[in-house]
Amino acid sequence: MINAGDTAWVLISSALVMLMTPGLAFFYGGMVRKKNILSVLMQCFIIMCVLSLQWVIFGYSLSFAPAKGFWGGLSWLGLKGVGFEPYADYAGTIPHQAFMIFQAMFAIITPALIIGAFAERMKFSAFLVFTLLWATFVYDPLCHWVWGIGGWLRNLGALDFAGGTVVHINAGIAALVTALVIGRRKNLDSNMPTPHNLPFVVLGTGLLWFGWFGFNAGSALSANGLAVNAFVVTNTAAAAAGLSWAFIEWLRNGKPTIFGTASGVVAGLVAITPAAGFVSVIPAIIIGLLVSVFCFTAVSIIKPKLGYDDSLDAFGVHCIGGVWGALATGLFASKAVNVAGRDGLFFGNPKQFLVQLAAVAVTLVYTFIVTFAIYKVVDMLIGIRVREEEELMGLDLTQHHERAYTVLE
Repeated sequence: MINAGDTAWVLISSALVMLMTPGLAFFYGGMVRKKNILSVLMQCFIIMCVLSLQWVIFGYSLSFAPAKGFWGGLSWLGLKGVGFEPYADYAGTIPHQAFMIFQAMFAIITPALIIGAFAERMKFSAFLVFTLLWATFVYDPLCHWVWGIGGWLRNLGALDFAGGTVVHINAGIAALVTALVIGRRKNLDSNMPTPHNLPFVVLGTGLLWFGWFGFNAGSALSANGLAVNAFVVTNTAAAAAGLSWAFIEWLRNGKPTIFGTASGVVAGLVAITPAAGFVSVIPAIIIGLLVSVFCFTAVSIIKPKLGYDDSLDAFGVHCIGGVWGALATGLFASKAVNVAGRDGLFFGNPKQFLVQLAAVAVTLVYTFIVTFAIYKVVDMLIGIRVREEEELMGLDLTQHHERAYTVLE
């Protein structure tokens, strides 16, 4: 039977997750140069438009329709059969459409995360085609494998409470692929860009932190103790990671920065996402403290040495943080937190860590290969990168004929 409280909580959580994409727009937008901020905002907002339609027409069916195979199939095409009655296999106390729209918000923000890798250099037309193809051929099948009825990673026993594998590792490794293939920004060595608006970055971080409670606690799909646990450990891990990153900077560079602290908070939110419904508060602190070490190393030490241009560190934060979170779930998961879950390595079940490792490996390999193929197809058909003169002028003017800032004399 439908429970009004559960339904209200899932609808509110859907709205919270929806807010994360505009929050991401400000988070990313503040990091780019001022001549490109509108392009980032436009990319995030157009994703909300395009994928909202893709999801209700066929994306939800491909992701969640019960089936054993690559996709869920098209039995729920156009939301056929997805009505107002509960669907017990996914959520037995809320309308099926409530679950559908909650999951839609995940499908929207995941490709938006990839923007951070190719910011300031992709044509808008190519971006639209690439995003639609990536959502259909990467996000939807992987979502089905991990969360869908009949999905083989789900049947294997992989744990991903709210999207560490489906969202963050998936988007993060796709970000690395696009950064490598599209190439470095022009004049990057002689003119290293800095965030043009740090208050926007902080505003975006706050909106992401706020929305993440819907992302993680909403994944309980019920207003119950599991949602409370997910809420508490989400906040705890984010706080631990933000503090950890600040202290790392303090020790290494002599001063902590708001940019680093914000980056740490996001890394902590990423890492706790797969574990939120399976771990208690002390493991959440450990997950948060360590994720900043891993992500800081990736973005501040490894990236400069290797020389790839992941513009806004989508790979360094989301993929690295997501991998740690998925593996940490295999370490710290406990059935004392969630009887529907499994114990991890530290609770007597080493097999779970191996399952998590397998799910991570599958995601990295599959997404890397298919993202590369999609990129090459789109580039061959319409070209992906803007011309050099357009890049130097900025995407706001060349792609959208707008300026973010106008100085009146």
